[in-house]
Amino acid sequence: MLEEKPYSARYAWIVVGLLWVVACLNYLDRLMLTSMRDSVKASIEMTDAQFGLLTSVFLWVYGSLSPLGGFIADRFSRKWVIVGSLGVWSAVTWLTGHVQTFEQMVFARALMGISEAFYIPAGLALIADMHPGATRSRATGLHMSGVYAGAALGGLGGYIAEHYGWRNGFTWFGASGVIYAIVLMFALHDRVEARPDEPGEESSREKISVVQSLRVLFGRPSFLALLSYFCLFALANWGINGWLPTYLREQFKLGEGKAGLSATGYIQVASFVGVLIGGLWSDRWVARNPRGRLYVPCIGFCVGGPFLFLMASTDAFTVAILGMLIYGLGRGFSDTSTMPILCQIVSKKYRATGYGFLNLFSTFVGGAMIYAGGALRDANVDLSKVFQVSAIGLVLAGLCLLLIRPNRATEEA
Repeated sequence: MLEEKPYSARYAWIVVGLLWVVACLNYLDRLMLTSMRDSVKASIEMTDAQFGLLTSVFLWVYGSLSPLGGFIADRFSRKWVIVGSLGVWSAVTWLTGHVQTFEQMVFARALMGISEAFYIPAGLALIADMHPGATRSRATGLHMSGVYAGAALGGLGGYIAEHYGWRNGFTWFGASGVIYAIVLMFALHDRVEARPDEPGEESSREKISVVQSLRVLFGRPSFLALLSYFCLFALANWGINGWLPTYLREQFKLGEGKAGLSATGYIQVASFVGVLIGGLWSDRWVARNPRGRLYVPCIGFCVGGPFLFLMASTDAFTVAILGMLIYGLGRGFSDTSTMPILCQIVSKKYRATGYGFLNLFSTFVGGAMIYAGGALRDANVDLSKVFQVSAIGLVLAGLCLLLIRPNRATEEA
């Protein structure tokens, strides 16, 4: 039996702050490679399709193991899953700065996928544990702003590559993550409840089986609708992560550093604003209407999709910036809402596992989009087509949310 450890509302927000740094490192380490394209290709011979494959391999491995990471976090300790994941992927980030061949780079990216797969499901589930319905979207949104900060800092990869060498970037940030993992060993705690969740049960983490998790999750139409939404979102999100720096550099004649910062900076700043506005809006709307959490990201994508299409269809950089900003705002509405929406569908026993399956399917779709972008470039097809298709997918994603039927009982758990 796990000991009861009640934590204050203040500590619940401290957890968000602690995990904000982890989320930042999570995305920084995985994304800075995309803004270092020219420098990496000058150092290690590869085609554009092979360069896209580096991110695709990461995503496919990451997605494949996300359900396992979620299942372990639901059954055992969310804290130790988080600490272990951070420590290992940071060591792999350091290792990436020392590879010499394309094959070694693929292996390092696969290792990063394995180690990072365990964090997001556990981190979001721990925040949901600490923050019942009244503050759940705001807490999730603040945590996800760390993702945006990491993605934006990932855009510095082009600048670091130009001025200090791409290998130094991986070495510096990898060492920083290992140090922070040691800090979390002492500062982070699980929220554990000794009382049974239901009569006759000893602990919510002692009765979970793989078959039971699959039956509960995939037997619910609302979960399948959320899964479809997340996959369509992944088409745009990972296509942008993988190829927007290259598109901006070639379309608007930008340098490697400016293209990397532009591809991440505008979207991440807008997404940061989006999670703050969207989190507050979602928490207030759901207090009046259980479907409020669904409407916020639905609106964000039905508006953001057309602006993403505009970004991919213009020759004016200022218009492209506007498109990136509005898309980023909608993405923020989505990121602050996905885990809270999942909490309206399934009980806390399955939340990390459920998010792991969302990652599994969405990253396979996203990885295919990144690889397709490289293959299309090798076939002399403009990258704008990738983003235009992604924009249509965003609108369809928003409409998928309208098929979900929230459950008030699971929302309040």
